[in-house]
Amino acid sequence: MRTIKHLRFSWFPFDALRLAFIATLLAAAFALPISAATPSSQPASGVASVTVVAQSALSGQPHFGSNVYLFTPSTPQSTIQATVDAIASTQVSNQFGTQRYAFLFEPGTYGSSANPLIFQVGYYTTVAGLGLSPSDVTINGAINVSNQCVSGSCTALENFWRSLSNLTINVVTASACTSSAEFWAVSQASPVRRVQINGNLFLFDYCSGPGFASGGFIADSQFTAGAIINATQQQWITRNSNMDSWTNGVWNQVFSGVVGAPAQCFPEVAPCSGPYTTLATSPVTREEPYLYLDSDGNYNVFVPAVQRDTSGASWAAGPTPGSSIPINRFYVAQPTDSAEKINLELLFGKNLILTPGVYDLNHAIIVPYPDTVVLGLGMPTLIPQTGDASMRVLSSKGVLVSGIIFDAGPTNSPVLFEVGTFLSFLDGDCDASDPSAMQDVFFRIGGAEAGSATISLLVNSSNVILDDIWAWRADHGNGVGWTVNTADTGLVVNGDNVTAYGLFIEHYQKYEVIWNGNGGTDIFLQNEMPYDAPSQAAWMEAPGVDGWAAFKVANHVTRFSGYGMGSYSFFNQGINIYAANAFEVPSTLAAKSMNDLLTIFLNVSGSGGILNVINNTGGSSTIANPDTPVTVVSYP
Repeated sequence: MRTIKHLRFSWFPFDALRLAFIATLLAAAFALPISAATPSSQPASGVASVTVVAQSALSGQPHFGSNVYLFTPSTPQSTIQATVDAIASTQVSNQFGTQRYAFLFEPGTYGSSANPLIFQVGYYTTVAGLGLSPSDVTINGAINVSNQCVSGSCTALENFWRSLSNLTINVVTASACTSSAEFWAVSQASPVRRVQINGNLFLFDYCSGPGFASGGFIADSQFTAGAIINATQQQWITRNSNMDSWTNGVWNQVFSGVVGAPAQCFPEVAPCSGPYTTLATSPVTREEPYLYLDSDGNYNVFVPAVQRDTSGASWAAGPTPGSSIPINRFYVAQPTDSAEKINLELLFGKNLILTPGVYDLNHAIIVPYPDTVVLGLGMPTLIPQTGDASMRVLSSKGVLVSGIIFDAGPTNSPVLFEVGTFLSFLDGDCDASDPSAMQDVFFRIGGAEAGSATISLLVNSSNVILDDIWAWRADHGNGVGWTVNTADTGLVVNGDNVTAYGLFIEHYQKYEVIWNGNGGTDIFLQNEMPYDAPSQAAWMEAPGVDGWAAFKVANHVTRFSGYGMGSYSFFNQGINIYAANAFEVPSTLAAKSMNDLLTIFLNVSGSGGILNVINNTGGSSTIANPDTPVTVVSYP
């Protein structure tokens, strides 16, 4: 167990500043009241009768709260079915609710070919196995996400905020439209990680129409005895996985380090069924930490090691490289905990698990030390109430943060989540051999409630890995409007050698991504420009430059690589509004630094459009060519 005397405070470069910070944090921790807030997460109605399967209070085991459901092979299947169905009945349509849930399956087998376990996953619900290997938990059945139907139109365009991880599914389904298929019809913030699926996986739902879906993320997974059917799924990134086949592309399908991936084909040219952007290996990866039970029934968190230039799932040919942390080295936080209480535990050297719920924070959560793990269960949501950040990571080395939603609060925050300090470039811990990683981290400006934040994610540290980031300035829901849910930029990268896989950055009001660091790499971007710019005059990058580029690489940057990056427009104010460029980068970058770029005019009811793909190069996407990718294969 880590203690203060064993810690090297090398995350901060100057002794005086370091000591001043520690003194301030200690004073805050001990002087401010550690008061309990009102719980923001309540069980779904109708679940009370089956809460017998909620996490048991075993001696010495952590308390994950009433919204974490622990299933064992001895739990009657009828009880499991009743539980997951009751929660799905509220969560499938609960887009902006406060309920959060996690379903955890202990090692063993669930369901059978004769009596499969089949259920839906709704909003703010995570499903995970508790084995060390995905093969330790087997589901005979299907874990599905289906279309939602509104006014007779059924799509997956708003199926957000859920996840599936660390188990095997032998696809067995009831007879009907979904026969012989697992359905994961989602859009953003719905990752699939570390799964084995034996059978067909559909990334859309064809059982009701039109069945559109709009983006997703798969990593560290293996698919056998079936195909991945993309169909109407508009864009997707798959990283470090193994597959038998992939059926087709629509606008932007990206594969990085995927064994069995389709061959490079961008733009789509017969006979390929792309467009596909295919990289043989991923340059640097660090898989997401996960909770598991060891042979003695004790909880641990496995922390995968950094890997370089790899392909395939990390466990396909043997155990995933990495190390385990026992649960007693974690503070298991509840939504009733104050930031002061959480910070005190982090200061004393604990790692952190955030259990399901909404955390209203009067101060930022401070992650002070290298190699700290912060793990969210059940999509915990952090909301700053006073204009502060929700979380600040002070170290530039080995910090892993995953599975968290960052909402903007009622007072504008300059930044919601800051990785590294403004002095990170002086930090001796900024070590490429032990990079920090932010995995399945999602941001929301408005939608659930009114809120604003100037920057959602600020990365000051170097060598950081960004792995599935959705930053969304809401275009629907509560507290939505050009002057209401204000937000300049989704992501600012100041650190060098930052690598991103799966950036989904949408609707921000200025540059949506600003990349200031050298040696950066982005593999996949999905961007939609803001729908609601009220006029061209209100949305100008500079005099004579219409709109704002979605992705800006700063003029001083000398090295940057981009692959499979798309930006779309749907200006819905009934007047022509244009963006001069989707991408702006230094023209002095090395040849072919930017690869497989596209823009799209999304909807015939929109106006204006994007005039160039990159740096006044490439054609325009307007009403003249709706729903048609306009592409640049490489630049410069």
